Amino acid sequence: MNILIVYSHPSKKSYTFQVLEQLKSAIAKQNWNFEVSDLYASNFQSDMSEEEYEREGFVKLNLLISKDVLAEQQKIEKADCIIFLYPVWWSDCPAKLKGWFDRVFSVGYAYGQTDDFPKMKTIPFGLVICTAGHPNAFLTEIKMAQSMETIMLEDRLGKRFENKEMLILGGTLELEKVMENHFSQIKEAVDKIKNYLT
Repeated sequence: MNILIVYSHPSKKSYTFQVLEQLKSAIAKQNWNFEVSDLYASNFQSDMSEEEYEREGFVKLNLLISKDVLAEQQKIEKADCIIFLYPVWWSDCPAKLKGWFDRVFSVGYAYGQTDDFPKMKTIPFGLVICTAGHPNAFLTEIKMAQSMETIMLEDRLGKRFENKEMLILGGTLELEKVMENHFSQIKEAVDKIKNYLT
């Protein structure tokens, strides 16, 4: 079992980093292989270059794909499950992760495939985990939770994943009230991966 965690947070002092450590611990107990693609630690370039735009916008598949993007695509090809972990900032993921989708889900690979170009494999399971200050009930009430799920699960993950789920770890403004429950949910999420992939 190969798990890829695409992690997007700049601080090791953050609650999201604590969630990452809990997640890694739960996965390690399963004796699965896992790799963390830490977008801030690796200084992943989130901005699309002019040449990349021309490749995407004008479907110029003869233009080369950047080495950092190819490296991420190779990680995808090895994965049985991809977990996206990030904090909710202004109703969405951080720019680093948005840029990861912009650049890594490139034309000819993740969409707009042709017979003579490597196509992204369909990933058996995709799990989106995000930390949010407001409680889940409030995010649902203002329809932000539904919006985030639609964007992440239906657009970004889409048909590229056979199964996909989103786990919103809300209420972090009062961390002491939610942390225990959150860590329990992380263990349950790992059990779900096991159910989907074994």
